[in-house]
This record gives sequence, C-alpha cells and structure tokens, in this order.
Amino acid sequence: MDSFDSRRADELATLLALHEHGSFAAAGRQLERHPSVLSRRLGALEQRLGIRLVERTTRQLRFTDEGERLVSRLRQASRLIEEAEQEAAQGAATVRGRLRLALPAAMGRRWLSGLLADFVLAHPQVTLEVEYSDRFVDLVGEGFDAAIRIGELADNRLVANKLCDHLRILCAAPAYLANHQAPQCPADLETHNCLGFSGLRSFPEWRLTAGGRQQSVKVSGSLRGNDNEALLEAARRGVGIIAGGDWLMVEDLAAGRLVRVLPQWQLDVAAGIYFVRPSARLNTAALGVFKEWLERHFQAGAPWRMIEEC
Repeated sequence: MDSFDSRRADELATLLALHEHGSFAAAGRQLERHPSVLSRRLGALEQRLGIRLVERTTRQLRFTDEGERLVSRLRQASRLIEEAEQEAAQGAATVRGRLRLALPAAMGRRWLSGLLADFVLAHPQVTLEVEYSDRFVDLVGEGFDAAIRIGELADNRLVANKLCDHLRILCAAPAYLANHQAPQCPADLETHNCLGFSGLRSFPEWRLTAGGRQQSVKVSGSLRGNDNEALLEAARRGVGIIAGGDWLMVEDLAAGRLVRVLPQWQLDVAAGIYFVRPSARLNTAALGVFKEWLERHFQAGAPWRMIEEC
C-alpha cells in the first residue's frame, strides 16, 4: 500500500491531533470530524500496527511509550515534508514558508526582536515561530530550523556562522564603588560582593583574560541566579559587581548607571555569538534569506555596539 494513501494519512493526522489536544473532542474540532470518526481511525491504526498506542479512560488519554515514539517520528517526518515543499518553492519569486527559531531570552528580547519584526515586514510570506529561552534547545530533536547561541559551541551536528565576538565584562554601580574600593587586579574580586550568574559554564569561577595573561578567581556574593536581567537590576542598585555581556550592560554604561571594573580584563574571550542550524536539515529558501538578512545586519557591527560608538 502507498505510504501516502489517504486513509493512512487520516489515521496519522488523528494520532498527532490527539497528542496535541489531549481529547477526541478537541482533536475533532481541529480536524472538523466527529470524535467517533477519530476513535475509529485510531482503532484502525492500532489494529494495522498490532500495538496499543493510546490508553483511553473516561477522563483522559494516555499515550503509551510506543505511541510517544511514533508521534515523535511523525513530527520529524512532517518537518521533512514541509522542508521538501519549501525547497521545491525556492525558485518562486516570493520567499515563503515557516521558520522555527530559538533565541536567547534577554538578548533576543532586547536586541533581536526588532530585527525579526523588520524581517517579516520585508518578507510577509514567511512566518517566524520564535522561542525566547536561555535553555540550550535540541535543534535536531525539537525541530528548530535555527538558533542564536552565545558562548562556545560543542554540538558537531550544527552548522555555525559567527555573527560577532561575545565580550563579557565586569561592571558595578558608582554607589557600590563609593563604598568599596575598586579592585585593582582579579585577585581583589575575592573580597567583593560578586553577583553570580549560575548559567555561566565555569560558575562560580570567573576566568579572566587580559592580553596574554589569564587568571581564574572563585567569586562569591549575596545574590546569585540564572537570569541576567535580574542580576543587572541588582547591580544598578549597588548590590555588587556583575559579569555579563556588553550587550546586557551597554545602555547602563552609556547612561552612567554602571561603570567598568577591571576594564582591561574580560571573561570567556573565546566565546562568540553564532547563528546555528542543524547540519542534516535542508537549507530552504526562507532559511537562506533569513541567514543573509541577519549576517548583513551584523556586518556593520552588533546592534548594541552602535551605542558604544555614539
């Protein structure tokens, strides 16, 4: 039987809708079919495969392990079909399609959301689905087309294009430095209240570099967390010294709310900001145009560094 037989397609669409919506009634509304029709389709699929995919109770549906695995594979197949359609449309005059992107939360909101808005205005036939999160999503397993990543890359399943260097600097509020003597060398940081970002790979160690010199300091302080913007607010209020990307603090530096500490030293000098995509995924027309758009805007310099030059 042809794998694209309409009956099979209906059965598989039913399984995906049930997984997404959690009930026959909700899935029926999506597919515009009566719940009893979906129940028969699911039963036919299970009979054909010889396996139980969904456990039914009067209150809920529970997918079996086999059902979860099949849904995962079907979603991957759906993405491949969508990519094949987009690839076939590459010769069209208008770029169209859907791109699923993963962006770092704070940087994405502050500096990249405007670029995305400009992109969809320039390419109205392209739909962007964006997740803003500081977690490292699995691009391959979760079906993302591309991501912006900060730091050092280790996943060899990804194709990476470096957009710019990532400068991680030390800053503090003038109020903090008025009450605490400014550190003169990295070792002095051990006596200061340092705001700890737990998302830093070397946390709680700060690995500092100045020219060819390197020095590591294990810092401590009264506040630590996994959100850069929360630590930034604490630094503004004079709580302590913060280590973060220049993109995070450039506006506060320009306004005088923060000043550089140990300005000749930086953290994680090998890190960068990258546009990454799965190596096994088709480079669709929409993805290619988006990549070129992003690279073109970074060629003149990262958007936050324009403030430094003003």
